Amino acid sequence: MVSMEPRTVLNEKFFIVTRGKSRKGFCRGCIGRIESETKRGEFVGLLYGGNSNPGTPKNGGLVKIEDMYPLTRHQAQLLLFISSASRRLELLCNPQLFSAICELSQDDLVVVKHKNGHLPGLVKNLMQIGRKDNKDDLYMLAFEVEFVDTDHTLSSKKPPLSLFSAADIIQVVPSYSVPLGLQWKDAICGGLNRKAVTRNSCIANIGSCAQPATENHTEQSLIQNQSLSSVPLEVGSMVEVVSNSGITVYGVIRWLGVPGGKTGEWAGIELDYDVKGCSDGMYGGQRFFTCKEKRALFVPITKCSPDGRFLSASTGKEILKSTDTTPVPPYEDTDEDVPPIPESEAPFLLVGKMKGIQGHINSCYLDATLFSLFSSSVTLDGICKKPADTDQPITCTLRAIVNRLRRQGFVPAESVMNFRTHLGCDTFRTEEKDPEEFITVLFQKVLCTEPLLKLRSKRETSQGAYTFQIFLEKEQMGQIPTVQQLMDTSCLSGDLKFETMPFCLIVQMPRFGNKYKMFSHIIPSLKLDITDLLYNSPRECFVCGRLAEYECLQCLPDRKLQPGRIKQYCTTCNAQIHNHPSRQGHSPSALAVPVEVPTDTPVPRHTMELFAVLCIQTSHYVSFVKYGSDAHSWIFFDSMADRCGDDQSGYNIPEVRACPELGDFLSQPEEELSQANPSQAPELVRRLLCDSYMFLYQSSTTCFESQTVRSLKCV
Repeated sequence: MVSMEPRTVLNEKFFIVTRGKSRKGFCRGCIGRIESETKRGEFVGLLYGGNSNPGTPKNGGLVKIEDMYPLTRHQAQLLLFISSASRRLELLCNPQLFSAICELSQDDLVVVKHKNGHLPGLVKNLMQIGRKDNKDDLYMLAFEVEFVDTDHTLSSKKPPLSLFSAADIIQVVPSYSVPLGLQWKDAICGGLNRKAVTRNSCIANIGSCAQPATENHTEQSLIQNQSLSSVPLEVGSMVEVVSNSGITVYGVIRWLGVPGGKTGEWAGIELDYDVKGCSDGMYGGQRFFTCKEKRALFVPITKCSPDGRFLSASTGKEILKSTDTTPVPPYEDTDEDVPPIPESEAPFLLVGKMKGIQGHINSCYLDATLFSLFSSSVTLDGICKKPADTDQPITCTLRAIVNRLRRQGFVPAESVMNFRTHLGCDTFRTEEKDPEEFITVLFQKVLCTEPLLKLRSKRETSQGAYTFQIFLEKEQMGQIPTVQQLMDTSCLSGDLKFETMPFCLIVQMPRFGNKYKMFSHIIPSLKLDITDLLYNSPRECFVCGRLAEYECLQCLPDRKLQPGRIKQYCTTCNAQIHNHPSRQGHSPSALAVPVEVPTDTPVPRHTMELFAVLCIQTSHYVSFVKYGSDAHSWIFFDSMADRCGDDQSGYNIPEVRACPELGDFLSQPEEELSQANPSQAPELVRRLLCDSYMFLYQSSTTCFESQTVRSLKCV
């Protein structure tokens, strides 16, 4: 155990490697100490972190000054106890929190990661770990923490103190001495002037320092709290809630209302991390929204304040200093292509703020499209990896974006802006575009591939396309159609057929941006059956199941014959169906029946599976992506979910949210879906039904291959 008094900073040259390719000796996340400098400006260093005794150094080789970040001895010792190099770098990317951890004193209140969730406790000791056989050796440093019971008291049985690394601490509330406990009562909570330091609470570059608390700083905090109380809160607002013990938790409002047995307005908040005692969106036996277990907190709205991490003290608006930049995690590019994110890893790698692709200057159409096409599907991987295109800069840039998204779960705006500059037109860098325009450029100029679709019309002419636009008359459909019904009706009305089975089908809804949409709501079809839309392919009689020889457009809306489904008949059924007085005026057309197919042979079905949906609302594009085979494996992505700073010096905060409620909704039988009231659906489900712009489908074979790739990656 060492003293927790203020430490004297010695002029020692410790460092951590923050960038550069892995090499023998030093690699990213390694802790070292400078021994000497070469004539070329490189440094010779000792490397810490061996398996037998991490505190004993060994020769590490050469490291460049631009690849390292300087540390004090105390910082190096704290980081050395963190065994994972990536967790060291993650902590270093939160300099305000790291600075607060380095200055912890005895009896300071902290919140730590624990197997039972995130728990409050008091720092009791700073422990030296390891042995020191010579002067160059380093002790590792860890914190002994005494947990606080939820009844506002310390544990009476005094269990052994638990040991935690600096990376396990997610929040620091310094110099706190009142009764403790992670409690939220109905009354308005005091203590808002005690500003906690939390993980991800800092937006500065590595190297920024937390400013010490002063009387003036306390006055500013009080002014801030008064101004924030007048900021209106709504569903989607980022908020913070302070417990009676001064611990601050952060999250997003998912529900507002008055729960049974309560008075006044309450908020249902999805927290940034697990908190013991919280639910998955249930309160009082009733479900108000859906999220991960231990993430849902319900409190009176008076307990909520706008998230102070992204607000200025005087105006309540988001602010960013001119010296601050986006908190981009360290990343090392490699030539290795990364497969889609496994279903079991996607929630942990993708879900959260600063996840997905970061938006910048009207890029939402591009961000949502790239995320939908590449985050969890292998549909286009074969095209991206064509050997002939590997040397093209724009193709390499696209592959780097895809690999970073799949490996790290986040792509900064700079990477996407670099890609946009190569698209051949300056308007792609600054102006709003529609996804179909970008998709055409993506496949034609970037991936250099043939059209995804080959369509044949009645005039026997063939044409290529990258997306399929739905064209029909509104009177041909019901009020809330399915994608299957729209596809069938559009193809039959325009007498269009697919020449070949597509491996990727992008279906564009009958709407024009955010200005016009034909249907108020559209029901997604999880499986799209295009058997009856294939040219010169065997088809099944709608009535008896034998080989069909005729199809009839006028029978499509017939309410006695399952409206909305394509009707094709064998010769016998065609005569019987059109013998009915209401159908005698129909004009069925003959089908091209393959000669070699027996009339009584079962017709195989050709289906495609939904893997993403692009939506638009008020000129802003977002996407829903299905990342696995489980019905609940849906996520929602918004590249500009929030913003930090003003238009000149700020940046957008992308967010990915789990959306299992969409799986619950779409798992209902088609009859129930057609009668569902979309206005009563959960928020994100309602948004998909109302704002859908494009539905992305992949062949069932491709879907199987995607699942196989994920399985192999998990093995």
